Amino acid sequence: MNRKLLTVTRIITVVSSAALILSVFLPLWRIELSAPQYPEGLVLKIFPTKIAGDVDVVNGLNHYIGMRTLHTEDFFEFIILPWLIGLLAAFGLLTLIINRKWFFVAWTGFFVLFGIIAMFDFYRWEYNYGHNLDPAAAIRVPGMSYQPPLIGYKQLLNFGAYSIPDAGGWIFIGVALALITGLVLELRNTVTITRKLEIKTVAAAFVMFFSLASCSAGIEPIIKGKDGCDYCKMTISDLRFGGELITQKGRVYKFDDAHCIISFYEANASKTQYSRILFSDFDVPGKLINLKEAVLLKSDALRTPMGGNIAAFSSIANMEKRNELYKGQHTTWEQLIK
Repeated sequence: MNRKLLTVTRIITVVSSAALILSVFLPLWRIELSAPQYPEGLVLKIFPTKIAGDVDVVNGLNHYIGMRTLHTEDFFEFIILPWLIGLLAAFGLLTLIINRKWFFVAWTGFFVLFGIIAMFDFYRWEYNYGHNLDPAAAIRVPGMSYQPPLIGYKQLLNFGAYSIPDAGGWIFIGVALALITGLVLELRNTVTITRKLEIKTVAAAFVMFFSLASCSAGIEPIIKGKDGCDYCKMTISDLRFGGELITQKGRVYKFDDAHCIISFYEANASKTQYSRILFSDFDVPGKLINLKEAVLLKSDALRTPMGGNIAAFSSIANMEKRNELYKGQHTTWEQLIK
């Protein structure tokens, strides 16, 4: 435990310390809110020193449901958080100077503990704001709370709330992965590691680090009777129609009808890029098909929830078999969005 650090661990230490210093100036987390009356959405950005974004608009909405308004000066975390991040970065630089395995292990443990406490504090903050409501509020729904998700998506009345790490948060996740990689290498290193292996390992660690910023969430199953359509806001009751749009940032939008998919896509195409467009498989309710593989049929006899009257199939053969009954026409995505 008292031997010197590997070269790869020293590289991880330098890059991680620099990344932590950079994170002080970047937003750590973001909460996005979407609703019909706000087609472009609202965003709250949580920096180490402040809350930014559409704070005034969100505070105005909070007033109606009895939530406390958000003010940077109300949170002591914004006073101590920059110093704690700076301490973590300084700890890393001290690790480099001391150059001992035991000190790197201590730094990694300190960093992981900090992350756990920070996420718990964030959850506690969301819980208090979402549950401690003014009983004299203009809008009161018995049993309803307005706590945003810690991470992921949650429906709050007619608002969809989506909570994800922002640039600074991805840096923290990347640093955690890099430190754990270094720790594993140190603990497993009982013989001299060749320079070639060190370079490959550190490259792999930081490829994981930087790829996190562009990673996207996978397909989410559509739950009948629970999930709501992100365009028409109706509860999804028929899994044969509709589908999902997934943005490049990983946000998932769900729909109950092809009409809603197309309308939502056209309304947001100028400001949102999508990594996946998926349609529900008519023959296998609940299964989602990628647009490139989907065969689309348009027929008034389909009678879909919102009148789009479009169904998707996994093959031409399946579509033609169904078309014997529905007497429709084969169509394409390009034709639908003209």
